[in-house]
Amino acid sequence: MSGNQSLCTRFTFVAFSSLAGLQPVLFVVFLLIYLFTVGGNFIIICLIWVTPSLHTPMYFFLVNLSFLEMCYITSVVPQMLVHLLVETKTISVGGCAVQMYVFTALGLAECCLLAAMAYDRFVAICYPLHYTLLMGPHVCLKLAAASWTTGVVVESVQIPWIFTLPFCGTGKIQHFFCDIMPVVKLACVDTSYNEIMVFAVSVLFIMSPCFLILCSYVRIFGTILRIPSAAGRRKAFSTCSSHILVVSLFYGTALFTYLQPKTVQTPETDKATALAYIVVTPALNPVIYTLRNKEVKEAFKRVTQRNSLRLMT
Repeated sequence: MSGNQSLCTRFTFVAFSSLAGLQPVLFVVFLLIYLFTVGGNFIIICLIWVTPSLHTPMYFFLVNLSFLEMCYITSVVPQMLVHLLVETKTISVGGCAVQMYVFTALGLAECCLLAAMAYDRFVAICYPLHYTLLMGPHVCLKLAAASWTTGVVVESVQIPWIFTLPFCGTGKIQHFFCDIMPVVKLACVDTSYNEIMVFAVSVLFIMSPCFLILCSYVRIFGTILRIPSAAGRRKAFSTCSSHILVVSLFYGTALFTYLQPKTVQTPETDKATALAYIVVTPALNPVIYTLRNKEVKEAFKRVTQRNSLRLMT
């Protein structure tokens, strides 16, 4: 860093400046998606809470996933909505660090939680007679706690390390939130080592759960193919189809964003893929787990019918 450069105390988001005329429209669209996402996931949590038949390991993990998705989208979207309405789109360095920490910790927790959900489906389909023993309440709690703890611990090391870098110049972040690489690019020093470490953490803590999920589904599909009846195969596959869709959406966008070569990355593609995994994917999860899940749909009908009868009486 040269001596005549002053350190940044605030960052400015470039965000959607190229779409200035459409920002009010974007505000309405993203606000509706945000309310739908938070409301949909909250309904799933309440529905599982009040339905004893859904008090199983699979739905315990779904409650964790729904709560995580609510926090995940809330870590970014409310601030993005404010910035769509104001001219000055700034954030303090400390506020940027907090947002990055919360967002990345939740992202890593979701990777681990999806792996735990895959393990649950693996045990249920491959070892059904031992399911109650292998997936008891204490095991489920440990898996969920390990998922949340992994994100918190890893990012408690990575984010403070990133923010020891000196930031200077214009302080313009080519993004709509404090993602890791757009912020690292603002450093006044050589960040090659930092970028390698960020990539290594991404590979280790994104790809490792992904590898466990793939291994689980290789065994699951092998077991399903050995089921003699077509009806039995369909029933077994239906119990994990929703999870497969959610994993595909989450990892498809995450891998494209964090593991693509640096030479092909542009601010526009980064923003587009970020919108996919921050806004679109959390909004689709409630839809996937309600429209494709017979037990959830039946529980929802029972609860609504019961509440309707109470209102009539």
